[in-house]
Amino acid sequence: MPKISPYLWFDHQAEEAANHYVDVFNGRPGGTGTSKVLSVSRTGEAGPGEPGSVMIVNFELEGQEFHALNGGPEFAFTEAVSFLVHCASQEEVDHFWDAFTADGEESMCGWLKDRYGLSWQIIPDRLMELLGDPDPGRSQRAMKAMLQMRRIDVAELERAADAA
Repeated sequence: MPKISPYLWFDHQAEEAANHYVDVFNGRPGGTGTSKVLSVSRTGEAGPGEPGSVMIVNFELEGQEFHALNGGPEFAFTEAVSFLVHCASQEEVDHFWDAFTADGEESMCGWLKDRYGLSWQIIPDRLMELLGDPDPGRSQRAMKAMLQMRRIDVAELERAADAA
């Protein structure tokens, strides 16, 4: 068991969200199909909530364990915490972007909120390579292009970096 695991507070959608995230990660291009729901704990007669209702869902995405709690409407997600998804290709970027913005919300620079309000950064590895380019001109041109994007477009980043 990892020393630290994200613990996510949902109103009442913990199981639905966990299943959605597992499906999205298992369906990615080149996916390993190893993401899974690990366990579902239900409320007993003592509460809280309706006996038999889902209380906690433990799930794993690409080897990272998560816990989801149906804690009620008291707290909501904010952009102050997000999950960065490293993408090896534009195809992967497009997969995650489309899956998470369906009933979600696009933001800038590869950031989005999914249908549950959780923030994700969908970032191609190539962006990090270009931003770390030893040529400061290339790096800055890539940064300027990225700052104009919602979904990161690798081909456009490369065109911008190569422009003189």
